[in-house]
Amino acid sequence: MANAHCSSKRRIIIFGAFDRHNFGDMLFAHVVARLLAERSTEIETVFGGCGQRDLRMYGGHAIAARSAQGRDESFTLIHAGGELLTCDAWEAAVMLTKPEDARACITRYASHADARRAWARAALGTDALAPYVIGRETFPHAQSICFNAIGGAALDSRDAAFREEVLTKLRTADAISVRDTRTQATLKRAGIDAQLVPDPATLIAELFDAHIRTHADTRRGYLAVQFSADFGDDGTLARIARQLDRLGESTGLGIALFRAGAAPWHDDLAVYERMAARMRHATVRIVDSLNVWDICALIANSEGFAGSSLHGRIVAMAYGLPRVTLQHADSVKQHAYVSTWEIAGAPGVVSIDELHAAMREALAMKRAALHETAWALAQAHRAGFEPIARSALRS
Repeated sequence: MANAHCSSKRRIIIFGAFDRHNFGDMLFAHVVARLLAERSTEIETVFGGCGQRDLRMYGGHAIAARSAQGRDESFTLIHAGGELLTCDAWEAAVMLTKPEDARACITRYASHADARRAWARAALGTDALAPYVIGRETFPHAQSICFNAIGGAALDSRDAAFREEVLTKLRTADAISVRDTRTQATLKRAGIDAQLVPDPATLIAELFDAHIRTHADTRRGYLAVQFSADFGDDGTLARIARQLDRLGESTGLGIALFRAGAAPWHDDLAVYERMAARMRHATVRIVDSLNVWDICALIANSEGFAGSSLHGRIVAMAYGLPRVTLQHADSVKQHAYVSTWEIAGAPGVVSIDELHAAMREALAMKRAALHETAWALAQAHRAGFEPIARSALRS
């Protein structure tokens, strides 16, 4: 991103972890850009992250690295959403690494703290402990710095130096909203007031349904299923296969397996292939597309979602569909979000061995209630975005 800037339009940097392939983060950039465009045509939107990437082939954006964003220019910066408050430099650097190189990096650095920090610092071009959280220490000339529906469900369990950096940056913000009550309470204890707002992806159906429908195929009568690579040991895959076989047998629905992220530490086609080979159910397919609009269409046309991805669930919520979240090693953000926004009594985060029963329970829920919740959450995010928009667009 060049320092010279001659446009008379207001410059807004939409910033987030959509510089790597992650379904939810890539959707945030679209939602925030559309909400801003609804309010003004006199803006120039730039998408920024920790790394320079071009994810347009996957339905994402061309991203400028934070090191290329001019410190002396006047602009507004909006953190678009996601679990930004707990992503440390090591995690960010690994997830920005090419998948084929990530394993070697993890093997080489994971158990050596000093080397790990040095490698992450060099990879990201910053000394920040929490590189996806930006305050005025980085951009002192920014007109406004805002945080939109961000998450930090595990922030209170991070080390003191990391926590203090995040809180110090947040205290310089002009507007802050968070997406779950756990994060809100953590910030409140630190003396930071944050508005509670549903995740940006709650608006995905309202804002982009027509476009999503152009990515749909004609297949119907299936469940959209996803789980991350950390479910990939043989025993766990056998348990998932048994649950999905039971679901297929008891409902007559097919199973469509998809990836909600291809960055390191996300999802893996090889894991799905190993699991599908264990299944007896006749109608199982693996969807290999990584285009976020194809993924949205797959969920939108399904009979329901089951998986570990928070945004698989949130897109299903946006379409008023049954949903179940699979418990895995680190489901803090999933628990936090479900406990904040889900319909009382709806299946939430469940163990693998509860999947069949929980999905049957979800499928039995009244669709009118699911659609009413979808509408209410979408309107709640719209209302919650207003202070962000006012701060971003003020003269």
